[in-house]
This record gives sequence, structure tokens and C-alpha cells, in this order.
Amino acid sequence: MNREFYTTREVLEAILTSIDEGIHVIDTEGYTIFYNKVAAERDRMKVEEVLGEPLTQSFPSLNRHTSTLLQVIERAEPIKDKRQSYMNIHGKMIETINTTLPLHVNGELFGAIEIAKDYSNLKALSERLLDLKQSDTSQQKKFATTSTNYTFSDLLTVNPIFLQVIHQGKKAANSDSSVLVYGESGVGKELFVQGIHAASTRSKAPFIAQNCAALPESLLESLLFGTAKGSYTGAVERAGLFELANGGTLFLDELQSMPLQLQTKLLRVLEDGLIRRIGGTKNSQVDVRIMAAMNMHPEKALSEQLLRPDLYYRLNVLSYELPSLNNRTEDIELLAHHFISYFNKKMKKHISGMEPNLHGFFNTYKWPGNVRELKHTIEYMMNIAETNFLHLEDLPPFLKYKDTHALDIQPLREVLKQTEEELISNALTKTKGNILQAAKLLQIPRQTLQYKLNKIE
Repeated sequence: MNREFYTTREVLEAILTSIDEGIHVIDTEGYTIFYNKVAAERDRMKVEEVLGEPLTQSFPSLNRHTSTLLQVIERAEPIKDKRQSYMNIHGKMIETINTTLPLHVNGELFGAIEIAKDYSNLKALSERLLDLKQSDTSQQKKFATTSTNYTFSDLLTVNPIFLQVIHQGKKAANSDSSVLVYGESGVGKELFVQGIHAASTRSKAPFIAQNCAALPESLLESLLFGTAKGSYTGAVERAGLFELANGGTLFLDELQSMPLQLQTKLLRVLEDGLIRRIGGTKNSQVDVRIMAAMNMHPEKALSEQLLRPDLYYRLNVLSYELPSLNNRTEDIELLAHHFISYFNKKMKKHISGMEPNLHGFFNTYKWPGNVRELKHTIEYMMNIAETNFLHLEDLPPFLKYKDTHALDIQPLREVLKQTEEELISNALTKTKGNILQAAKLLQIPRQTLQYKLNKIE
């Protein structure tokens, strides 16, 4: 064995061993060629019981139809976030969520690698979440109260564009059509949809919110649609969020994070109102208004293939773009004083307002975190303020001592990006578009230059 291969293998094994995830690698014959301690602990096995052995010998319940590793070997295609239940040689049942990838060496399939997470804890968390939401929903129905915390009156603005959006949102309250809201993080998307729900005829029915980025696909699917008894090991009859929100509103935040396959199922619910629990055979009719939100423009989500076009067109019946705080600077002072009043009551303080220099800073700062960032900034300052007015000295550390002149300085990341693109452009011009020669001029690998060019495009 030459030194280069030996060193590379040692480095790779050291990396894989140090990763805090279960790693399992097999060759094309189905024999285990790498198996780390995390995977062994998850599978209730010893490393030596699996390493060098056929996969189906270590885990007798697995075969080419049930094993994600063997399926990837057979198809040479990746499988992502796949739930798998299997038994080890000691009769212990294991449940995982796997991402399994084919391994190629010099263009030929060499084996498959699986990165697995213990599904048991995630499943328990998901079921606990469902139980809590079901309990909350039962209480809401029992006392016939709204499940929202906000109404349109909580949207404070004097900005003409935002006022018009709110006016249109109030009209949407009289409809049962789906709603799509988009805008930067922190602009108040959930507050806006809660306002629509609270002003609608569904206001006494449940309002249930779920972040689509919070759970893996398999758990999100079971959370939304529910499970039938026996659909997987330990599964019980359990209603999903569609059933819990029946008669009310289901709010899906960060919709662009929902896997495309699951978006297809969501589209079917929007079309006919029918849902089927995971592993079930019976369809159920639900009356749920879907409201969704994204923290990016729908056109970008479509171009990056994060959002199905047919789902977008179905949701785009009523769509609203909420402006960023940077585009409604006339609201900054209004909101700042509102938050001072709010935290005065909450903290039992007596802050009268802000000194003039702080007003100036607030009005020129870009507020990338929008209203949420402004609220948290005021909260921090209220906690440490030593006088009856908030001062520049009370700002959080990452904002302290910034002034309007400092805000004219371009961020370092942007300057570096512009410089890099300029250098690449000059190199390509000098070599008349020859990428290999340009890479040599820049003293970087050709693959690195190609990667950077793809990002620029």
C-alpha cells in the first residue's frame, strides 16, 4: 500500500470516526467496510459484530427491499431522510432516519455510505408536540375562544404601502381562499396571518402554526397527516395537524423548506380537502384554510426549485408581500416607543423615551432583523438602562458606538465578494475565456474557479 493511499485512508477514517453521527459504509457486495462507534451504540451492537460482515447477517430483518444501503447500491441514487425500522442480531428493534449516498471512485460505484439519526427521540418529540397541540385545540373548542394572540390592531404602521397591505388583508378575512405571505424574517408574517384568522368567521376555531423547517420530512408528514396504527413500529392512531385544525386555519411557515414530495400531498389537500393518515386506507374530509409564509420571494423559491409551481399557483390566490423595516423608516420611532411602553409594563420600569442621538442612530441603521431585531434591541437596552432615557451607550455590544458614518462603510463580505469577482473577470479577459489558464493566473485549482463562476452566474 503506497503512502499517499495510506495517509488518505487514515485521514478519512479519523474524520468519519470523529463525526457525531452514525456512519455505516458497505461495498457493492453488501459487506460493511466502515462502521463507527456512534452507529454501533445506536444499533445496540459492537463494532466488531458488524465490520467486515454482510449487512444482512448483522441485521437479519434487512434485505434489498427494506435496506436503504442496499437500495442505493442497486439504484446508484441517493435516498434522503428515509425512515427505517430494522432488527439487529440480538433481537433489538432499531428506528432511524437515514440519508444514504452512493460512493463512486474513478466513475465506478464503489459502495454506499449511510448517515443515520436515532428516530426514537425525534418520534417521541413529534408525538409529544401533537399531544400538546391536540390538548390546546380541545381547550380552544371547549371554551370557544380564539387561538391567536394578535389582531390587525397589533400591526403598528404609518407607512402607506404597509397600510394598503393591511387593508387588503382585512378583505381576505372575508374569504376562505388560501393565503401566501412573504417577506424578510422578522417583518411580522405570522402576526399578519393571525390578524386575518382573528377577523374571519373561523376566529373561534383553531389556529395552528407549524414551521416546515423544524422537522425532517418523515416526521413533518406524520405530524401534518397523522398516523394509522401499525404504519410503523409503535405507531398508534393519531390525528395530524390537518384534523386538529379542522374548521379553522393551518399556518405553514417557511413553506420553501417543505420537501417537494410533501408539497405534492399538500396540493391534493388544497384541491379536494381530503387527507389520509400515514399507513391508513381511509380518506377523511377536512375543512381547513391554509395560510403559508416564506422568507424569500416566491420567484426566487421557484427558480431554485424549492417550491412547486403548481402549489405556488394554487396558493397565490391571495398573496401579500410585507415590507422590510428598512423600507418603512417612518415606523421605526413609532415601534421603538411602543416597545418601550410594552417593556415598561412588563419590567415595571419608568423609561420615558430615547435621547436624540439614539433617535438618529435608529433611523439610519438598516435593521436586517426587521421589527424582531428592533424589539430585542429595546428589550436589551431596557434591562441595562440606568437613567430615564435610553442612550447610545445602552445599545447591545454588536451595535454599540456605531454611527451614521460607520453605516456608510461596506460590509467586509461584500467588498471581498466584489474584489474576487473583479479578479476573476480580469483573469478571464486576459486569457480570452480559457478557464484553465485563468485558474493558473489566479493560482487556484480549475475546479475552484469553475465553482466560483457557477456561483457568480
